[in-house]
Amino acid sequence: MTKKDDTLRQIYSKIRLEERITPNEGLILLKDAPWLELAQLAWEKRVKKVGGDKASYTLFRIINYTNVCDIGCCFCSFKRTENDKMAYVLTKDEVLEKVEASKKIGIEQIFFQGGVHPNLPLSYYTDILKAVKSDFGVHIRGFSPVEILRLAELNQMTVPKMIGVLKRAGLDSVPGAGAEILSERVRAVLSPNKCSTAQWARIIKQCHQQGLPGSANIVIGSIEKDREIIAHLSLVRKIQDETQGFNSFIPWTFQRQTKDFYVKNILPHDYLKLVSLCRIFLDNIRNLEVSVLVLGEDIGKLALRMGANDISSPVIEENVLRSFGIKSEREAQNLIQEAGFTAVKRDFNYRPLEVFPPVQPGTAPEN
Repeated sequence: MTKKDDTLRQIYSKIRLEERITPNEGLILLKDAPWLELAQLAWEKRVKKVGGDKASYTLFRIINYTNVCDIGCCFCSFKRTENDKMAYVLTKDEVLEKVEASKKIGIEQIFFQGGVHPNLPLSYYTDILKAVKSDFGVHIRGFSPVEILRLAELNQMTVPKMIGVLKRAGLDSVPGAGAEILSERVRAVLSPNKCSTAQWARIIKQCHQQGLPGSANIVIGSIEKDREIIAHLSLVRKIQDETQGFNSFIPWTFQRQTKDFYVKNILPHDYLKLVSLCRIFLDNIRNLEVSVLVLGEDIGKLALRMGANDISSPVIEENVLRSFGIKSEREAQNLIQEAGFTAVKRDFNYRPLEVFPPVQPGTAPEN
């Protein structure tokens, strides 16, 4: 047995004893562990934490309230300047029409996100939040840390005060958007005008402290190094130790959207290895979501056996990413059932709403 094999065996034993692994041990797993061995460990962790018989999904409507953004991330093809002929800002009535249409098909959750607009008044946001909440009572998730930071700066408020304003207007939870890779080296290349790693962490913690839970994510496939992936996961784990505000974690891969952005080809087994590592390393986050939207159905099914317990699709009206995901609730149920699990429809806070047992052998799923 080589020294490397012995080191891996010691880390595997530690994992099975439910001991927390260190960042250095996480880096060793990422670099040296065979992906199928990591997958087995992650499956064991999944079973202990959430069970091995169910997988969940949710439905929500994305409302991209504006595509005007002055942050200038090199990987984004959605952004427009204010004077661009394709720029838009939805009116309150247009937003309410989208929410009403969603309610009619049974969707009770709205994800409100946009570009970082340099000139919208605070009343634009608060009026819409109040109207959506009072008229429809849906759950509203919205505003990445950089959106909150910019709103605070434009309105000469502290970030905690701005969070309170948005919460009182109707905001229920926040996404972990804008993280990508929480490394200053990477951010200086990909999104130099976005909030720093320290700012992102501080704002997310302040949201959690004011009762706005949410998710966290990581996006790989650019110029990140293995040690930066582990540093990202370590920061998320540290925040969760402090706040317990992350309901879930989602590993993504970058898509090629602009000619200015370098994208690495992430092989399926490398993505699945990351999913497994996330289940093992993020021992304080209950739910791990596989990105069916970006990676597709086959990877989604495999990931459910390698640590994940949730799928990210379907969403209604995705304008930022090119979707390879499922398009309907029935397709979400079919994917989970075909993978051998009971499908659980849940809300943004992972409360179960409905349960759909797996399809019996020899029985065709419903269309």
